[in-house]
Amino acid sequence: MALTVDQCDILLGLLEVHSVRNFTLEALSNELRKKFDSSEYFKVGSCIIMLLQNSLLPEAEQRLAALTLLFELYRGDSVAKTPFANVFIHLLYPPEQQSSVGAPKLEYPGQLPRLSPPEKHFITQLLSDCPRDSLLKKTALQVVNSDASPQGNFDFSSIQLALAEKQSELPQMCKNGIPVILSIPEKSTNSYSLEAMKDDAIVKKLVTGDNPPVNRVYKPEFVTLAPPLMNCQDEPVWLNPTTPKEHSIAYDTTMCVPDTAGYEARQLMNKAYKAALSIQQQQQLLGELENDSKLVYHIGLTPSKLPDLVENNPLIAIEVLLKLMQSKQITEYFSVLVNMEMSLHSMEVVNRLTTTVDLPTEFVHLYISNCISTCETIKDRYMQNRLVRLVCVFLQSLIRNKIINVQELFIEVQAFCIEFSRIREAAALFRLLKQLESGELGLGASPTTNVKSKLEA
Repeated sequence: MALTVDQCDILLGLLEVHSVRNFTLEALSNELRKKFDSSEYFKVGSCIIMLLQNSLLPEAEQRLAALTLLFELYRGDSVAKTPFANVFIHLLYPPEQQSSVGAPKLEYPGQLPRLSPPEKHFITQLLSDCPRDSLLKKTALQVVNSDASPQGNFDFSSIQLALAEKQSELPQMCKNGIPVILSIPEKSTNSYSLEAMKDDAIVKKLVTGDNPPVNRVYKPEFVTLAPPLMNCQDEPVWLNPTTPKEHSIAYDTTMCVPDTAGYEARQLMNKAYKAALSIQQQQQLLGELENDSKLVYHIGLTPSKLPDLVENNPLIAIEVLLKLMQSKQITEYFSVLVNMEMSLHSMEVVNRLTTTVDLPTEFVHLYISNCISTCETIKDRYMQNRLVRLVCVFLQSLIRNKIINVQELFIEVQAFCIEFSRIREAAALFRLLKQLESGELGLGASPTTNVKSKLEA
C-alpha cells in the first residue's frame, strides 16, 4: 500500500519552504497527526526518507522539519523499537566517521544527507528525551540559524546495541541491496534539470500508485551451481534382469507386523497397577521382559506408579527394578520406594533388592528410619505389633547378611528394641545387637532370610 495523491499533497504542503519557515515544528507535528491515521505512519515515514535520500528537500529547514515529523510519528514509543530508529543513528554517526583521516567522503545509493552542527544538536536533544516544549516551539529556520553545536555527553549505545541485535537476526540477503530509486550521480551536470526532479509531480509518481518504488529494494540474485548428476551404473539393473538366477527378492518380513509383545506387556502392566496378576499373567509379563531387554523402558512404568505396583505385584516390581538398574531414573525409583508407606510387600521388595544388588547405603538407612517411625506413630495396637515383628525380622536379615553396618544405626535400633521389648522379635533383635557389641557373635555368610516366610512362620 502507498500514499494516495491527496495524502502526498498534504505531506508536501507541510514540508514546503513557506510552511517550515512560518510555522513552528510543534504546529507542523500537530497538523501531521490530524491529517494522517496511525495506520498510515509507516507509509508517511517511508515517503519522508525517500525525499531525504534523493535530495528532494533542498533547503536545510525543510530537511530539519522532515526529520522532526519522522520522529514525531512514533512519539511516546521507545526510540529503539520504532521502525526508523536506524535513520537517526545513521545521521548522527555517518559511515564517513569510521573512515581514516583524509579519506574522501563516502558516496553510495540512497545516501542520507549530512547534517550541520545545529541540526545534529537538535536531533540529539530529540533522541535524549529533552522537554518538547522548549524544542518544538521554534521554527525549523530558527533552529538551523542557531549557533548550537552538537554535544557529546549523550549515550546512545543502548539504541545502537538494540539495532545491531535486530540486524543480526535478519538473513544475510536482507542486508545486501540498494534502493531502486537512484539520485542524480553528478549534481553539477547540465544533463539533468534538478528543478525538474524536485517537482511535485515527480514526487507523486515515486510515492503513489499501485506499486510505487519508494519501498522497493534491488537485491542481488542468489545463484548456485547445479549439482552434478550421480554416476549410477548398477542401480537400474533390476529393471531389466538378464540373468534371473543371480537376483533374488529381498523382502523385510517384519514390515507392517504389529508389535503385539510390547502391546500385551503394556496392557499387563496397566492391570498390575490395580490388582494382583494371576500366575500365568506374571509368567507371560516376565517372559516378555526377559526376551527384550529394552522393553522395560516402554511399558509405561514411572516413579509415581511404583507404589501401586509394589503393593499389588511385588515380584513384578522386583524384576522390573532389577532391569532398570542402569536407567538414569533409578535414583528416583529408589527414592519413591523408600519413602512409600511401609508394608509387607514394600519390605519384601527392599529386602530382595538388598540381597541382589548393592543399593546405596543412604537409601537403606532412610527406609529403616521410616519403618521405625511408622511403628512408633501407628495407633492401632494390633497393627503396631504386627509391623514391629515385621521390622525386627527385616533388620535381622540385613544384619546377618552383612548388608548394613549396624553400628551406624545402633542407637536408633537399640531404642526401638527397648520401646517394644514386650514383643518377642524385638527382644531377639536386642540380644543380637548386644552380641554384636560384645563380639560374641561372628556373623558369617548365611542364607538369605525371606521376610515374608519368616513372619508367617
